[in-house]
Amino acid sequence: MIRSRLRTLLLGSGSAAVMLAAALVPTTASASTPPTERSAADSRGSITQAESGALAGFWSCSIPPGYTYSDTQSTLSCGGTGFQTQYFVQPPSDSLWACTIPSGYTYSSVQNSLDCSVSGFRAKYFLRAPSTGLWACTIPSGFTYTNTQSTLDCSVSGFRTKYFLRAY
Repeated sequence: MIRSRLRTLLLGSGSAAVMLAAALVPTTASASTPPTERSAADSRGSITQAESGALAGFWSCSIPPGYTYSDTQSTLSCGGTGFQTQYFVQPPSDSLWACTIPSGYTYSSVQNSLDCSVSGFRAKYFLRAPSTGLWACTIPSGFTYTNTQSTLDCSVSGFRTKYFLRAY
């Protein structure tokens, strides 16, 4: 009886130690991507990891110049007191769902997402490299448009104009 109680106590203590160690291990730069980035998709189909640039992503306490981010998490690893926001940063690329729209890119769709903030919903954008013949939600530098349509694709709160791009 004492032996079975001792065995139960040791098993429970070992499990608690493993869970505590897993919780305390810092989530620093990681080669693996978060589950939401293993594949990006919109109404036009799936995008593979290589096409989305997800392989080049890493967790960071800040967003380096020239990068965008596609996910956030609260962590104690970024210094300061209490929890801080950590970002899954990536170089921008065509067909990537991202939380910001980097210079030189436009977007063709937007969705409400919990990925872009640790405190609630924010817009997440489907990035597109601008090109002639692309329906886009903004008109990037060096482009004009030849047609428009009213759509729900470009806003999380109602109809907006989408533009058919043409380079000049």
